[in-house]
Amino acid sequence: VGAVLYDIGRQPRVARDFFIRYQDRILFGKDSFQPDEYPYYWRVFETADDYFDYYRPYHAFWKLYGIDLPDEVLRKLYYGNAQRITPGLPKVN
Repeated sequence: VGAVLYDIGRQPRVARDFFIRYQDRILFGKDSFQPDEYPYYWRVFETADDYFDYYRPYHAFWKLYGIDLPDEVLRKLYYGNAQRITPGLPKVN
């Protein structure tokens, strides 16, 4: 989901429904480790915040909205689905 955050935050109701419906099929991932970018992902996925800027103004010329995912979906997105499909990955409680 890393490269499409600006599209997810642009259509919050549709995105939220999609993530809930397909919660067992989605993994969180990014191409590079940029710690200063993670708060934007958390804000889109974990809050219901309205109308905030994307961290790269040259990618999104619109404001973003949080999709306020339930905790169960967040756990699957962040680590649960990866643990389920990747043999040998350490379990996180």
